Amino acid sequence: MTDQNTRLGILLMIGTTFVFAMQDGLSRHLAGAYNVQMVVMVRYWFFAAFVIFVGARKAGGIRAAAATKQPVLQAFRGLLLAFEICVMIAAFILLGLVESHAVFACYPLIIAALSGPVLGERVGWRRWVAIGIGFIGVLVILNPSQTVFSPAALVPLLAASMFALYGLLTRYVARKDTSATSFFWTGTMGAVALTCIGVWYWEPMSGQDWALMGVLCITGALGHYMLIRCYEVAEASAVQPFAYLQLVFASALGLTVFGETLRPNVAIGAAIVIGAGLFTLLRERRRA
Repeated sequence: MTDQNTRLGILLMIGTTFVFAMQDGLSRHLAGAYNVQMVVMVRYWFFAAFVIFVGARKAGGIRAAAATKQPVLQAFRGLLLAFEICVMIAAFILLGLVESHAVFACYPLIIAALSGPVLGERVGWRRWVAIGIGFIGVLVILNPSQTVFSPAALVPLLAASMFALYGLLTRYVARKDTSATSFFWTGTMGAVALTCIGVWYWEPMSGQDWALMGVLCITGALGHYMLIRCYEVAEASAVQPFAYLQLVFASALGLTVFGETLRPNVAIGAAIVIGAGLFTLLRERRRA
């Protein structure tokens, strides 16, 4: 891997996190006016069309993209991500972008903690200490507020846990399936499941909000394309730390556009969580 490719991968990851943060802002706005399931359903329609388009362009076409030796796990992965997005958007409505992303930033720590029992990987004592410190950071975020251990405060933590499990299962199925196959199942299964649910919550949308929905769908495809390209040109361990910039971008959006506030405990807790997460990524890279 050349330095130039690594730099390109870092730039693509930064661009991806910016696009995803803007998506979060659009999702919060639309879900504040319409039902969450409907918003995510329409978003997934475009996502499914995108993955089918990508699959059709690969060697062997859609049949090759859909071929898997573990259909149950692939289907569960797709459902898990779809419902995680619904949970996270609900967290945006309940807590806002700043606090939701501050808690969600702990998902790499959950992945590190569960990589032993799920993937059979060895987790050393240093990483366990970092995991423990990271979850202290989560408590710092949640504890000194009026939403202490309320369902609202735990919603982004649930989303982080779901996304961590999705990430672990993605690594697990990669032992037998290609990334193109996993990508195909992620988009199509989510679209099928959310269509079965979302059609019952359909609401008329204004022309302006349809335009915003179009931007949300297009940027979603752009973000996933940039992420795919990122991992094609650079090692995951080199670019993954920059994924934390999504917290920065989303928080800036929440503060400037949605009038949210950044409480000191949220800033301190988020710094602890990110620091612990970066340490676990560093240890994983050294072990690899």
